[in-house]
Amino acid sequence: MASSADVNSTVSTAGAATAGASTTVAGTTTMNIPDGFTIHSENTAKILLPSEATAFLNPIQEFNRDLSVACITAWSRRWDQAKRARWEQAGAKRERNKKRKKNAGEVGKTDGAKDEQGMDVDPAPKHAEAKSEEEQEVAVDPVRPTAGPTDEKLEPEPEPEPELETTNGNSEEKRKEYVAPKFVILEALSATGLRAIRYAHEIPLVKYVIANDILPAATEAMRRNVELNGLGPASASEESGPVKTGKKADLGKVRVSEMDAMGREGKKKLAKRAINSALLYNHRADHSRVEVVDLDPYGTAAPFIDGAVQAVADGGLLCVTCTDMAVLASNNYPEKCYANYGGVPALRLVLHTLATSAARYGRYITPLVSLSIDFYVRVFVQVRSAPIEVKKAFSQSATYYVCSGCQSPHEQTLGRIVEKPGTNNLTYKAQSGPPIGPECDECGFKFHVAGPMWSGPIHDKTFVNEVLKHIEENPGKYGTEQRMKGMLTVASEELDVPFYFTPSRLSGFFHCNSPPLEHVASALLHKGYEISRSHACAGSLKTTATRAQVYDIIRSWVKLNPVKMENVKDGSPTKKLLSKEPTEEANFSRHPQAISRASQIKLVRYQQNPAPNWGPGSRPNASKRKREDGAEA
Repeated sequence: MASSADVNSTVSTAGAATAGASTTVAGTTTMNIPDGFTIHSENTAKILLPSEATAFLNPIQEFNRDLSVACITAWSRRWDQAKRARWEQAGAKRERNKKRKKNAGEVGKTDGAKDEQGMDVDPAPKHAEAKSEEEQEVAVDPVRPTAGPTDEKLEPEPEPEPELETTNGNSEEKRKEYVAPKFVILEALSATGLRAIRYAHEIPLVKYVIANDILPAATEAMRRNVELNGLGPASASEESGPVKTGKKADLGKVRVSEMDAMGREGKKKLAKRAINSALLYNHRADHSRVEVVDLDPYGTAAPFIDGAVQAVADGGLLCVTCTDMAVLASNNYPEKCYANYGGVPALRLVLHTLATSAARYGRYITPLVSLSIDFYVRVFVQVRSAPIEVKKAFSQSATYYVCSGCQSPHEQTLGRIVEKPGTNNLTYKAQSGPPIGPECDECGFKFHVAGPMWSGPIHDKTFVNEVLKHIEENPGKYGTEQRMKGMLTVASEELDVPFYFTPSRLSGFFHCNSPPLEHVASALLHKGYEISRSHACAGSLKTTATRAQVYDIIRSWVKLNPVKMENVKDGSPTKKLLSKEPTEEANFSRHPQAISRASQIKLVRYQQNPAPNWGPGSRPNASKRKREDGAEA
């Protein structure tokens, strides 16, 4: 099997058809490209794409794949550091036990004289001490926990210790050097296998990647591409000899699977294998869980979330993409949004769905990075097991009353946590409400209800900076490096508030000229409020000020830039908004903090359209799928 470095210089021709034109791929040996295929290269991976779209690939998603490689790499460093810390703690404990036994042995020498005087002493078996030592050693695969937490425990079971370097059978040698354990990635909807191949090549501690798809044409393409990149099973000629007893065969670093990711029923094609083919549910048991699960479907990830939150190992990473933004981030299909995600609508709704799905199994999520990108959302969350943390989930969920006239939002959390004075005891209580009357105080219109959705932080700022550090330490590694730096830098500065606004949208409510972004930012800062940009929209602001306080600043702007009232209709939201006087005059002079660090650096913060007619792309050829379904039926 070729290493990552090998693949950059040499491409294996295994699995490629012999028919077709001979061509030379840049940096590779000459190989035969089968008729009807073309080579597609992305970073370290090269795949064969058929002329007919039998497997789905969207080149625009390179940013998604680059971001995923970087985030999983940053997470794996944290994971490895946690393993090392546990290993060091266990080693220190063993040393203490060793000293205790040694001291006990010296005391036993005095007692041994009693045996010579005829006292009956039952000697311990020779293997007893060795057994107690062995019980403290790790004898299982470090990425497969042997036991998981129960609902009765407040904290998760400790994970197995990492593997230790050993040069002989002496247990003393095993304790001297730490060896980083490796982890498994499960990509439930792999299509061409491009993402899985990149993971195997580019992420250092990957043991292997499970690349799954239900379409036979897709799995055929994956096997072809996996072998093309030298990541398939080792052939007999590559083996040094017969497989030794206890030695596992080399199944390859990317292992192709043809299963249904969730075991859906109701389709003729799937009915026969629904029970045995639920890939994610097959990994629910503690010993079968994987460290990273990646869901990147065409459309919504909702059907796969329940299985995914169970398949992730404790402390593992769940990566989720949803491309159904027409449903998820608009008011056009609230009934479909509720059916998919249990609420209406937004990026935070996906996090809420993940949190509630995990909570059913005594697990909770910690969002590391959550991004709204182009036509989809991409979230990276850490999943852990701890019932005491699950109890806090309802205080991190909220519904929002959003004015139908001026978009002024008001938060209503579902619950609250109360700490008893002088103790560490927490009590959980229902929230009182509603937080606002039946009509908006600003414009007099009624409210729409949004949610329930996640109301906690959507980014771990420390983790975001770790990802940025990884990117900066590896210049040229990612094709979309500049955009990654730009979006992650904005995310690292983003305030933990649920809504952003744009001055141009607010000026539309007032029918006035739009104030410059810097003017509004400076006015908020002069009044003592915090501000940040939002990664989700160019020209946007987040602030700790309420929407009423923001509107007060816009009214001050209207004083400087009067509105023609004859153009304002009676009974409109604008009429009511303009009827109020500002409580105090806003200061629009430039504030030194109005320009953020992200704005000062030349970065691609907001992507322009990269190609004509770009977007989610089309599904694989429908007629091709129907022919395959008919043949299988």
